[in-house]
Amino acid sequence: MSDFFDHITADHAAFIARQPVFFVATAAPDSRINLSPKGLDTFRVLNDGRSCAYLDYGGSGNETNAHLAADGRITIMFCAFDQPALIYRIYGRGRFVLPQDAEWDGLAAQFTIERGVRQIFVISVESTQTSCGWAVPKMKLVEERQTLRKFHAQEEPAERLAKYQQRNRSIDGLPVTPPSLLPYS
Repeated sequence: MSDFFDHITADHAAFIARQPVFFVATAAPDSRINLSPKGLDTFRVLNDGRSCAYLDYGGSGNETNAHLAADGRITIMFCAFDQPALIYRIYGRGRFVLPQDAEWDGLAAQFTIERGVRQIFVISVESTQTSCGWAVPKMKLVEERQTLRKFHAQEEPAERLAKYQQRNRSIDGLPVTPPSLLPYS
C-alpha cells in the first residue's frame, strides 16, 4: 500500500534527515538507467518541501548531469533500515547548478562544502510516494566512509580539472557540463 503527496511534508523531511543513505535514479532517451547511492550529509529539503537539493562530489562519473541535461527526470529514494519500515520516493525534474552559476552561493550556503564538490542538483518536486518497505532488512550504520574525502584531499585542483575535462561524455556518449573548480577546493 502506498500514498502519494504533492510535496515533501514536514514528517517526511524529518524521516529524510535521519537517513544516512539515499539513491538517485535518472535516464535519458536511448541511454542506460543510472542508479547511484549517495551518503554523507548532502541532502536538503527546500521551499517548504516543493524542492530539494543534494551536493554532488566528483567520483567515478557524471551520469546524472548528462541525464538531467538531456531529459530532466529524476527519482530519489530513501529506505528506512531501522524501525518503522518505510520507503520514500521523490519524483521530479532536476537540474544542476555549477560553482560558476549565479545561484551557487545561495544554494551552497545550505551545505558544508568540502573539497571535491562539483555541483548541486536541484529537484523540483512533482510528487512523492511512501510504501511499506517491509522486505528491506534492518541494518545499522557503523560509520561513514572517508575514502572520497581522502581521495579529494590528495589531488591538486589542476589535476582534478584535467580529469573532468577528459570525462566530458557520459557512458552513453551524452555531453557532460564540467564545473569550474571551487575556490575553496
